[in-house]
Amino acid sequence: MLELRSCRYLLNSSKRFVPQVTCHYLRAIACHKVRFYSQTVSPSEVRETLNSQSENILDELKQRGLVCQVSQPEVALQTRLNSDDKIKLYCGVDPSAQSLHLGNLVPLMVLLHFYVKGHDIVTVIGGATGKVGDPSGRKTERDVMKNEIRQNNVTSISQQLQRFFRNGLEYYRNRYALTRDVSSGEYTPRNNFNWWKDIKMLDFLADFGGHIRVQSMLARDSVSSRLQTKNSLGFNEFTYQILQAYDFYHLYKEENVTIQVGGNDQWGNITAGIDLINRMQPIQKNGLPFGVTVPLLTTATGEKFGKSAGNAVFIDPKVNTAYDIYQFFFNTLDADVPKFLKMFTFLDSNEINSVVESHGKSPNLRHGQAFLAKEVTDMLYGVGSGSESEALSNVIFGRYDETLSASKLIELCEKARILQHANRKDDLIKLICKLIDCSVSEARRKISQGSVYLHYSRTKVNENISNLAPFLIDDRVLIMRIGKQRCFIIEMP
Repeated sequence: MLELRSCRYLLNSSKRFVPQVTCHYLRAIACHKVRFYSQTVSPSEVRETLNSQSENILDELKQRGLVCQVSQPEVALQTRLNSDDKIKLYCGVDPSAQSLHLGNLVPLMVLLHFYVKGHDIVTVIGGATGKVGDPSGRKTERDVMKNEIRQNNVTSISQQLQRFFRNGLEYYRNRYALTRDVSSGEYTPRNNFNWWKDIKMLDFLADFGGHIRVQSMLARDSVSSRLQTKNSLGFNEFTYQILQAYDFYHLYKEENVTIQVGGNDQWGNITAGIDLINRMQPIQKNGLPFGVTVPLLTTATGEKFGKSAGNAVFIDPKVNTAYDIYQFFFNTLDADVPKFLKMFTFLDSNEINSVVESHGKSPNLRHGQAFLAKEVTDMLYGVGSGSESEALSNVIFGRYDETLSASKLIELCEKARILQHANRKDDLIKLICKLIDCSVSEARRKISQGSVYLHYSRTKVNENISNLAPFLIDDRVLIMRIGKQRCFIIEMP
């Protein structure tokens, strides 16, 4: 299953620079029994992708760089999609942290594309498998998590998944002016603890043990890579692939799920499920099982995005606000703008080309980043949250809209959790000391150096001020800048 990492706050309203994500466009190449997609496409070639008329949704996902591997026989899957058959597919998430992060969204975007176009989707939270832990992509065994923490994570992630597909569907319909009469697929959330809790080990071994091949298990990367190092591999981690394989088998048999989607580090676990299904029930009316993997987002150094190195951006509103997400994408590198527009929005090729071309004329205006940030924020946090985050960003970075009232500014800052409060009787020195937790002498020094600016007009002050009322917006809000990097929005009742 997808692996989550421990949460931390990454974005701060006073800091504009955040860790960057490197991702790559993907182009098809044939490789034995599996079709892979390898990095090649540059930003200047974006117009060459998504321009051709896609035969089906899988073709479109490939062009968007959302597909890495497809199990064989792919032609059978293509045939089903071309015949407009309704497909049911799933993706699993283990509750190893309290929140999904942007890296987890790549396979979920595949599900979302199917969902908005009428196919049924299932998400499986590993309430059972989370107790064991997926060794995929790990060099060492994970720490044991307390049951109470795991259950809290299950609850939190369940809410995030439902919010993601609800907001994603709203964003899609709003983007293309579709009415609710245009039917989407059906979304079904599941927790694999609900079927594992009644399975006894001896019964499982008797019924399924003979269909599971140890040679295949040893050959899978998640196992073989650990066996080649000094780090031990416990029996619990070794059997994880069996647990996930059974999840696929259960969903295939009980709910007619025929496709599992996951990161490309999940390929071994996914093919284990396909193998188990074929051995247990080689002929089924709901058709052949398939696996689809997506590329993993990586950092500029090639590390998996979301590792405990501290570069994950979480989508739980309790962790990162809509404004935080907006700022992350606003700080995207120029080269990544077209990539992320393809992966994290529903824009077609013409719209993407238009944004990229407009951005290329004046890159310093960051038109591409602003457009990307607004779109993704709308999709993740609800339609309208992108515009609100953009308005607040403009204020903080010196592009104030004079039609913006103090009440609205307070509302935006409260949502972003950056609103400060101060007593109107405080003088400027006392206010600076409170905001940046500094001494009186340091506050005086900043004023004397000309580092303090008041109001959206950026009026520089060179001496202490006891009456700040002339600088308030609607006699309620003060905007204060200290140096080039710090901006504070303060409510002063």
